[in-house]
Amino acid sequence: MPLIFSTPVIFSVFVFIFGLIIGSFLNCLIWRLYKNETLGGRSYCPKCRQTIAWYDNIPLFSFCLLGGRCRHCRASISWQYPLVELATAVLFLLTFWADAASEQFSLLLLRDWLLIITFVIIFVYDFRWQLVPMAAVWPLGAVIFGVNLLLGFSWKALLFFAIIGAVFFLIQYLLTRKKGIGEGDIWLGALLGLSFPSAAEMLLILVLSYSFGAFIGLILLSLQKKGWKSQIAFGPFLALGAVITLIWGNRMLAWYLQFCC
Repeated sequence: MPLIFSTPVIFSVFVFIFGLIIGSFLNCLIWRLYKNETLGGRSYCPKCRQTIAWYDNIPLFSFCLLGGRCRHCRASISWQYPLVELATAVLFLLTFWADAASEQFSLLLLRDWLLIITFVIIFVYDFRWQLVPMAAVWPLGAVIFGVNLLLGFSWKALLFFAIIGAVFFLIQYLLTRKKGIGEGDIWLGALLGLSFPSAAEMLLILVLSYSFGAFIGLILLSLQKKGWKSQIAFGPFLALGAVITLIWGNRMLAWYLQFCC
């Protein structure tokens, strides 16, 4: 019986709702990181600065009930908010199903949810402002490193792949004279190494990331939204490649090996 059908529905519903709540928190965190604000205090409308009531801050549902507008100033609410909430909920649920059969279920799920949180932050922040939020990457990377140690990964392997990931992007950074990629991507390379201490998974992430980047770049060129010398943030593609590898990487690698061998 497929894992999805053997998982109690009530747990899946709980995980989905929990993912919506975390997604709502991530929206707040991303905005306050950008504005260099503390996480304390109530949520507010970025346009009129009015405090948002709890009933207007229910993940996903409040956006729909308000018609995508602030109750006070009627300014449009960015589609980022419901999309991040929904994406986080779906990704939490997918990893919950994928990890359910593991003997180290609790630790593995904790690690995977931390990875999803990290890559959602990176995706949105770098997509919107072409910057990697190091204030989030460093502490989350340290926690992920610690959880991976508890999962039984060798600290030498984790640091080795972190260095390999960082050096890979550092070389590109230097060869392109700081124009091809940003400094933040070097730290993302280290984060990927700490998160995926496997040559096969690292390679898969890079293949997916560069493929997505090339595909989107060609589309933007064809639509004349970007020129040949324009810069496109690479962090979102790395985050997307990492999330796909996290959830479906083993299946993709197994299929590739079966197909080629």
